[in-house]
Amino acid sequence: MTTLMVQGCTSDAGKSALVTALCRWLTRQGVRVVPFKPQNMALNSAVTANGGEIGRAQAVQAQASGLPPHTDMNPVLLKPNSDTGAQVIVQGHAIGNMHALDYHAYKATARAAVFDSYHRLAARYDAVIVEGAGSPAEINLRANDIANMGFAEAADCPVILVADIDRGGVFAHLVGTLALLSETEQARVKGFVINRFRGELALLQSGLDWLKAKTGKPVLGVLPYLHGLHLEAEDALPAATAPAPAAALRVVVPVLPHISNHTDFDPLRTHPQVDLQFVALGQPLPPADLVILPGSKTVRADRAALAAYGWDAALDRHLRYGGKLLGICGGFQMLGRALHDPAGIEGEAGSSPGFGWLDFETTLAGGKQLRNVAGTLADGTTPVAGYEIHAGVSSGAALAQPLCWLDGRPDGAISDDGQVRGTYLHRLFDTPAAADALLAWAGLRGGASPDIAALRDAAIDRLADAVEAHLDTRALRRLLELPC
Repeated sequence: MTTLMVQGCTSDAGKSALVTALCRWLTRQGVRVVPFKPQNMALNSAVTANGGEIGRAQAVQAQASGLPPHTDMNPVLLKPNSDTGAQVIVQGHAIGNMHALDYHAYKATARAAVFDSYHRLAARYDAVIVEGAGSPAEINLRANDIANMGFAEAADCPVILVADIDRGGVFAHLVGTLALLSETEQARVKGFVINRFRGELALLQSGLDWLKAKTGKPVLGVLPYLHGLHLEAEDALPAATAPAPAAALRVVVPVLPHISNHTDFDPLRTHPQVDLQFVALGQPLPPADLVILPGSKTVRADRAALAAYGWDAALDRHLRYGGKLLGICGGFQMLGRALHDPAGIEGEAGSSPGFGWLDFETTLAGGKQLRNVAGTLADGTTPVAGYEIHAGVSSGAALAQPLCWLDGRPDGAISDDGQVRGTYLHRLFDTPAAADALLAWAGLRGGASPDIAALRDAAIDRLADAVEAHLDTRALRRLLELPC
């Protein structure tokens, strides 16, 4: 077993993408490789084959490795529910909400879970590719660190440092990050990778030469900016895409303060006949054929935010003019008459009104429902598949007219007039036949939804191709103690 860790100078430097690329590159060569992220902070998550919850990025990396996602791949997941607190998930299951200071004290316990999972993976696979979190140069977070150099030092593994040149200041990022590490940590960094380069490489060469002379560390390669790459985001909302044709179906997703699992909408972002817009709550609701209320980590708080920004009246108007409305998971819960959180699972205990467009109520209860599911839409023939991640239990008359049948159970609801629909199913649009049916309901005529699974796999292959073409693969193999 060998271990290699990818750390970044900043968040979104390309750590997740590089780990994904390395996993696919090694898998192509017959290496039994597994991804690992000790600690992740993200609101995009996935349900694993063993019934737990991990970061979405690790599920993508598992796909790159040809493996089913497993909770050991991301033993600590933090899902922020405020500026200073998060739900803490350890080895797949929520243990409660913690304030940032409380979690800092909890790290010693979390560390045991991290190495328990790591050692299990190390015993089963030829190589472990580890992803760091944020930056190792956050000196205020160095004590009891389990996400970056604290892990690398304890696991005694080499580190690659990646920086995003598209942000600007790439040399300052690399040299500054290295300067803030201890001597032993600096020695652990075996090379740099520069990510998202656009332009003529010859014009960058003098900077690469200076970097090696300044630090004594090799540049293992420069990865190009891959235009049109469709890789599921770890957490950040995707950048705006080019406008769709004028005849496109207009779909709007409000950006809730605690929006989660926005990768549900990747199939719509890639659909050539759909104009998908993520709209900030402070902006007016633009003309739309379909509005989708997304998942939320704090449903009552996000429902209140929608009300505060005037979305109740905007959505009323949208429905009066014949628009369609869909809620997914937390967004579905908002469509009912009331939201109850008697135990304070997502925040302050209490109840809040829902929009009231569907006749049901939801009560948050301890213990999340985590399951991969498959079934059909209400027609009994159109296939759907995905997963559920929610703490709420819904009940009421509206549920007698479900949107889906999942593993033999009714799920979601459809309003009597057919304009409002809701479901607990994440990845609702991943199955092309289901996406076609739902977009036809929203008003799209003709056209076929893209095969998002094939697009995602092609993106992973593009990343692996970039590693093969632009990185020093012999040096990478030496770091992994593989034959060159």
